[in-house]
Amino acid sequence: MTADPGEGGERRRLSPRRLEAFSDGVFAIAITLLVLEISVPEDAGDDLLHAFLAQWPSYLAYVVSFATIGATWLSHSTITEYLDEVDAVFVRLNLLLLLVVSFLPFPTKLLASYIGESGPERVAATIYGLTLLAVGTMLAVVWIYAVNHKLVADDMSEYEARVLTRRLTPGGGGYVVLVVVGLFAPIAAVFGYLVIAFGLMVPVRRPDGGRRPARGRGRRRGDAPAGDA
Repeated sequence: MTADPGEGGERRRLSPRRLEAFSDGVFAIAITLLVLEISVPEDAGDDLLHAFLAQWPSYLAYVVSFATIGATWLSHSTITEYLDEVDAVFVRLNLLLLLVVSFLPFPTKLLASYIGESGPERVAATIYGLTLLAVGTMLAVVWIYAVNHKLVADDMSEYEARVLTRRLTPGGGGYVVLVVVGLFAPIAAVFGYLVIAFGLMVPVRRPDGGRRPARGRGRRRGDAPAGDA
């Protein structure tokens, strides 16, 4: 995937297909790892129902993280759908995004383990919120870089670019506010993160009704046009 300088000092640009396949694999692994952190005590046989219900922090953290990774994957899929090619810097920015996404199961476990403990839950909620902020920030950086460096298809209108930029860079501000809220009311902050994630998963109809002309190398021939972002 490395793009090396070509003739005349110009950097070689590559098809995004391998990047898309690799990214999908990382997203799938990260979202699967979340459920592996959910368990009940081994000695819960005498009161299994109570032990099961007592794991509600794990379920809450799982749902928030699952929704966040799912929303990030949907947005990333939209980005790669519009890509015509990628360069070396874009590949590395994408790797940084995947680095943060694949890290998310760890703060998810911290949050599930320390909810209900006054001091530690604030620390866990802060680490969790900062990780979500990093995910959103890197997703925005990847998209803005692609637009500014003309990696998207030529037939993409300025209106489409503005709409998708608003969609794919929604709200570092919301995450920052919730990180601060988490210092005082961690549970409220976690539910706030859930609202943001669900909001990002709401499909948005494109202005052209969802149909786009087939794109160059960034679009597989024969693929049906996607209707929602």
